[in-house]
Amino acid sequence: MAKIIHLDTHVVVWLYSGNLDLLPASVIDAIETNGVEFSPIVELELQYLYEIKRLSVKPRTIIQALEDEIGLKRCRSGLGEIVSEAMKISWTRDPFDSLIVSCASINGCRLVTKDELILKHYKDAQWT
Repeated sequence: MAKIIHLDTHVVVWLYSGNLDLLPASVIDAIETNGVEFSPIVELELQYLYEIKRLSVKPRTIIQALEDEIGLKRCRSGLGEIVSEAMKISWTRDPFDSLIVSCASINGCRLVTKDELILKHYKDAQWT
């Protein structure tokens, strides 16, 4: 049975933009053979990136496209539970990173990310 993996924000953007060459083959395989989810915090980070013009596409467009293309789903964990878990993280001051990691952690999921700090500290982070 396939497991559920969570995607970090940059992975969502790269998948949407078709930049598969930025993803290792093992990551593409994990995405193709597992269920994929994203933390609601990813969508918030996408909104911020859109507002500062680092993205030219609205987050809803990105999410909808990936829902249709790869079956991406929004994690259903509650914000209170995610925040409570994030308060245990002291290795980053980035609120997006701590909340995204926390969402994956409380669901017992791997997190696909290239972020070196996350890879170093979250035992279920995957890039290679």
